[in-house]
Amino acid sequence: MNHYNQDADDFYVNIHLNTEMELPTNRDTVLHFFEQIKKGFPDLRNFHTRENGDLVLEGDKEADSYRWVAIEQRRLCSGHTNPESLEDAYRQHELVLDMAPPLLTISLLDCEALDVMYGFDFTYDGNHDEVVTEALGVGSALEGLLELPRTRVINFEPSLTLCLDESCQLQCRLAIETRTNTFQVRTSEYSDDQISVYFTVRQYWGSGPDQSFLESFQRQREVGEEVLRRSIIPRIVRPLAQVIASR
Repeated sequence: MNHYNQDADDFYVNIHLNTEMELPTNRDTVLHFFEQIKKGFPDLRNFHTRENGDLVLEGDKEADSYRWVAIEQRRLCSGHTNPESLEDAYRQHELVLDMAPPLLTISLLDCEALDVMYGFDFTYDGNHDEVVTEALGVGSALEGLLELPRTRVINFEPSLTLCLDESCQLQCRLAIETRTNTFQVRTSEYSDDQISVYFTVRQYWGSGPDQSFLESFQRQREVGEEVLRRSIIPRIVRPLAQVIASR
């Protein structure tokens, strides 16, 4: 059992390899790439093209745990929702990153950035922004606004980006996304939608770093797990879960 699943309704680990040039869409190239990925993970059996042209290979989305891989115009994506363990998700992402250079001709020169993203979704039938405000607070400088008469919070989606090295090429970003609109607040007619917490570790390339995609992925996941353990889980994820459970 993955302990990251304990507090949120859904937990997922995704990677996005962003490229400077458009990715190939040649039939033979795409199908050969997906076939090699499917050999490693046979549950990836549903292949389809989205309306915008993205090419997707995915598992059973109705299952509690499922995988997917997508070739977008200038981005290669891989995701695993509710993995049994982080290692289970990492094995998929490592295969995708290992196969991308030879089969999709993605080189280090072509790479803009590699993202390793950890996501948490919380289903809540109510005002998402009030929940986030209560769980995380708004900071002493803004607390006075909440004391104004007849006020209600209708948009609060905090985000923060930090650089992790002197070159600013290794960065991490926390973003919280709410899905409550003003009509729902005005009428109190809410739906079972999700509050999402995204934590992303991004490595930019440009003139560096001097490492492969797999080497960078290893470093980024180590950074990601450390920040999750020290800050994201205890200070963001669990407070949100506790406030939702109390309502």
